Amino acid sequence: MQAAEAGSGGLERLFKFKQWDTSVKRDTLAGLATFMVMAYIIFVNPTILGLGGDPKGLPFAAALTSTCLVAGVMTILMGLVTNRAYAIAPGMGLNAVVAFSLVLGQGLTMAEAMGLIVLEGVAITILVLTGFREAIFKAIPIELKKAIVVGIGFFILFIGLVDGGLINVNGGTPVALVDLGSVPMVPLAVTVFALVATIIMLALRWRAAILLGIVFATVFAIILNYAWGKDAGFLVGQAIIPTDVVASPDFSLVGDFSFGAFGKLGVTAAILWIFSLMLSDFFDTMGTLVGVGGEAGYLDKKGDLPDVTRPLLVATLAAVAGGAVSASSATTYVESGAGVAQGGRTGWVAIVVGVLFLVAMFFSPIFGVVPGQATAAALIVVGYLMMATLTKAESEADHDTTEPKAGINFGNLAFGLPAVLIITIMPLTYSITNGIGAGFIAYVLIRVVQGKAREVSWMLWVSSIAFIIYFIFPWLQAQGWV
Repeated sequence: MQAAEAGSGGLERLFKFKQWDTSVKRDTLAGLATFMVMAYIIFVNPTILGLGGDPKGLPFAAALTSTCLVAGVMTILMGLVTNRAYAIAPGMGLNAVVAFSLVLGQGLTMAEAMGLIVLEGVAITILVLTGFREAIFKAIPIELKKAIVVGIGFFILFIGLVDGGLINVNGGTPVALVDLGSVPMVPLAVTVFALVATIIMLALRWRAAILLGIVFATVFAIILNYAWGKDAGFLVGQAIIPTDVVASPDFSLVGDFSFGAFGKLGVTAAILWIFSLMLSDFFDTMGTLVGVGGEAGYLDKKGDLPDVTRPLLVATLAAVAGGAVSASSATTYVESGAGVAQGGRTGWVAIVVGVLFLVAMFFSPIFGVVPGQATAAALIVVGYLMMATLTKAESEADHDTTEPKAGINFGNLAFGLPAVLIITIMPLTYSITNGIGAGFIAYVLIRVVQGKAREVSWMLWVSSIAFIIYFIFPWLQAQGWV
């Protein structure tokens, strides 16, 4: 039955469903799951780049079109070039840097800020083509790669807890359980419903559990929204039956970028901003490739991603494309793990995601119905599955079927402490880059103190120095030195 489902002819030759023990149907469902989990970017990115209606911000409709355009085209390219289930969209965090740091903070226009994004994408592309980026990828000890897998899983889970309203980040403590007496209960009920429904379906081994959880929760949210009316607590446009179905795309931002930042900021400051953006983009992509790749079974026994140059190159070109259409830097998305957890393995997953993003340009009112609480539960489950898959993979690699093994020896200070920093700092600072940077610096420091500096690849030395600059860059700015 599996072989029959796997597909034949052109699609089978291109995507090799049988080799990856999957099928067109399964990978299509996986693509739907990935898209549903990351579709929030269709509305969140234009909102951030719009600066809350500030005249310096981008018009919502045009930014939405650019967001869908770059996500759709580059994700399809990722599927065709790599045959991997990675999805691409404008990166969260980088869009905030563009909006609040470069435009509001440094006084750049959006076009000038997007010009810096284009240049950082070009710089990373050069690193890929020269083999430097792949060399760094392979120079990382396998223990730290494992920590990146766990850290991203924890990060995704934490995002789900926060977005679902179960965790409060604005209370008396840095993080606390939500105060049920101070938040709208209807959206929270949707989160709980989605989480319980998804867990039940996973326990029953339903392959479409994550996607169905989103669909069921959305229907549940619509029912509650109409029952409670204005007091339900959902965002405008969510959890309602849309009055409009089709919206015409606005391509006015395509090509709207400039390199005027050099004249406004000065050459030195502009270069440091490009470096800062590049470093964040660089390691966000690397972390996602390792994290999602580990769950999908793409990594070899050393924790490396075979033929890593292809996905790296597509991801770097996506950064250039994101700036060129004023959507901010596009990067591989950790939410790709949703489709992988659904059983997706091939580039067909990415093709489905990309097509849906392009379709979304015309049917954005429909996609806007899904509330964040419905997808938050999916992120919680995906985070768990990423961490659980790591221990399973370790046991399989050692041919041990009796008991799952921990992927990291936390008793070894050189690996344990950097791993802990990676795993905790990623979710708590909402940054893959911050976690990886802290882990790298700690690893190099410990190796030096232990008298084992020669065991550290020169690539990690360079990366750690770059991270130190990255971390102190805001302080240098505050001192007026850059």
